[in-house]
Amino acid sequence: MNVTIFDHPDTQEFLRELSGLNNSAGSARMKEITHRLMSDLFRAIDDLNITPDEYWQGVAWLNDLGAAGQAGLISPGLGVDHFLDERLDAIDEALGIENPTPRTIEGSLYVAGAPESTGFARLDDGTAEGQTLVMHGVVHDAQGRPLPGAKVEVWHCDTRGFYSHFDPTGQQAPFNMRRTIYADENGRYRFRSILPSGYGVPPGSPTEKLLSALGRHGQRPAHIHCFISADGHRKLTTQVNIEGDPLINDDFAYATRDGLVPAVRERSDEESIRANGLNGPFAEIEFDIHLTPLVDGVDNEVNEQRRRAAA
Repeated sequence: MNVTIFDHPDTQEFLRELSGLNNSAGSARMKEITHRLMSDLFRAIDDLNITPDEYWQGVAWLNDLGAAGQAGLISPGLGVDHFLDERLDAIDEALGIENPTPRTIEGSLYVAGAPESTGFARLDDGTAEGQTLVMHGVVHDAQGRPLPGAKVEVWHCDTRGFYSHFDPTGQQAPFNMRRTIYADENGRYRFRSILPSGYGVPPGSPTEKLLSALGRHGQRPAHIHCFISADGHRKLTTQVNIEGDPLINDDFAYATRDGLVPAVRERSDEESIRANGLNGPFAEIEFDIHLTPLVDGVDNEVNEQRRRAAA
């Protein structure tokens, strides 16, 4: 038997009470959001006949998720980060703003304060095995012109799937494979590193348990994260996938987007090797970046709360 009580007047009044809508203190916006979310939850309990045991299993899972610090991991896994990007795309379309370089999710493993350089940086410290990578391109302004001084923050994992500062083995030095590069006088950036590998959510973690219950995996294709910013422009959050990875179109975090899978060229000719100061063959990625203008003088994409929430 499924008895429903959501539409009862006393339930509706209870929702107003618990959301603080019947008092003048607090935050009106927080009350609005809380009332909507709790209303949706109460209706779901009614409609799906969610039992107390099922509800408290969910509470226990949320406790485990918080203890593991994985709220920033399950968020893209459940598609919330991608949905937010889709909404931003729709808002831009309504404003008449085109995004030549697509945005995509940030992920949860950014670390501020990476070493800075102009024009070129080496990301890896030379201790990890992997195919040498040279990635380069031009940052363009809102009018399509090269943008000197643009700030390009780059970070990626190693061939084991571990990021510095989050490496459970402790093998990586601080800021390994993390750098901030300011575009040179021609708007160009370039860095040397190694091709990263894909990785998965921690085995046995709350995130993996939920994904398994949904019949899904928790694996990501190899990718490189980027923040790009410059005065007078909106900050771009994006990442490029490594061409050829079998999970490019099966990313548990839904980060793959058209325009973010640049070609990976294998370079073995002596001219290219010498031009990049290397001793042997390497992989090359060329990826130009186009920034977009401020909206009424404001960057409507910067979210300073994002990393605090993820932490």
